[in-house]
Amino acid sequence: MNTLRNKVQLIGNLGNDPEIVNLESGKILAKFSIATNESYKNANGEKVTDTQWHNVVAWGKTAEIVEKYVGKGKEVAIEGKLSTRSWEDKDGIKRYTTEVICNELLMLGK
Repeated sequence: MNTLRNKVQLIGNLGNDPEIVNLESGKILAKFSIATNESYKNANGEKVTDTQWHNVVAWGKTAEIVEKYVGKGKEVAIEGKLSTRSWEDKDGIKRYTTEVICNELLMLGK
């Protein structure tokens, strides 16, 4: 059961082209967001689509693949773990964000 702890699997489409960061240490980082959609019928029988956005971070070889082959609108399947970090904004207010740290990526579609 340890392999099920903090595991995320998502299939979605990129909202924008990934942001690629080359760090001074030589490491490469890719940041992007994907949208997942869920459809259901409301009480009136109308189809409703609920879209959720997920921030994703990929490192190393996975980031290199993202840089070369993945762009806005592309459908991907990712697997990783959730990570929450905090920082202080310019006004001194503590902010939080939760991201998916991607360790596997599969390109789907055409």
